[in-house]
Amino acid sequence: MKTLKKYSSPIFMFALFETIAVGLWLWSGNLFYLFNFTYIGGFIALGVTLYIRRFRYARLVVQLGVGLYMLVYLGLIHGENMQIEGFWYYLFSGVFEAATIHYLIAKIAGPLIFGRGWCGYACWTAMVLDLLPFKQPQTPRRPRLGRLRYLVFGISLVFVAALFLAQVRQMEAIMFRSFVVGNLLYYIAGVGLAFHFRDNRAFCKYLCPITVFLKPMSYYSLSRVKVDAEKCIGCGKCQKVCPMDVDMLDNARSRKNGTECILCMQCVDHCPKGALKT
Repeated sequence: MKTLKKYSSPIFMFALFETIAVGLWLWSGNLFYLFNFTYIGGFIALGVTLYIRRFRYARLVVQLGVGLYMLVYLGLIHGENMQIEGFWYYLFSGVFEAATIHYLIAKIAGPLIFGRGWCGYACWTAMVLDLLPFKQPQTPRRPRLGRLRYLVFGISLVFVAALFLAQVRQMEAIMFRSFVVGNLLYYIAGVGLAFHFRDNRAFCKYLCPITVFLKPMSYYSLSRVKVDAEKCIGCGKCQKVCPMDVDMLDNARSRKNGTECILCMQCVDHCPKGALKT
């Protein structure tokens, strides 16, 4: 029973994704969904298991396993645009598959359960940015720059809407090119911002359009890191190591940058008194 309780989190995550996998397979008749969500759920469960066993690179294992699968296998090999433009494309096409299912589960409904876990464990952009040398922000956060994400969000929407209004041919080919070019621009911007602000996650804080979906839902997330006030000694280590500048000493949902938490568990790992937990 102790072992079962210890590994309840990865068991729950795998069961959740397997339920989604089987449900979508039976609903659509497409075996791909069974493979897709079983694979993703399996890697997430593996990562959580490795974290419980204190493997240093547990989160990186998940980032590489899921991130490369979506970027290379789904995106580059199979031509699925899993970026936000792909979501708009399938949405305007009236098709509930591929990017629309991905966004619904990972970025719209999913955050109600696991917050911005997508950003911490599956995003292929952050997968690369987290390898840069500024894991702890070296400069103060600049909240006003966060408005840029809404600009990028709007540009992506207008871009795809314009293609439909103009009735452009070979739309799928254009979506594939936009996926390739878009990812290159994201990596260039992400690396540039990281070195400019000396902050690996500057792109996530200021430019990423996906957070427009993630932030509102994450506010109500069931998965949250909380502090035990009786154990906390106010050393501030949790705030120093947080890549997203979250005020971990406040348990309120309205805490400073609360919807920015990516569940990376750096605060939990660095707390000298074990006062933080999910």
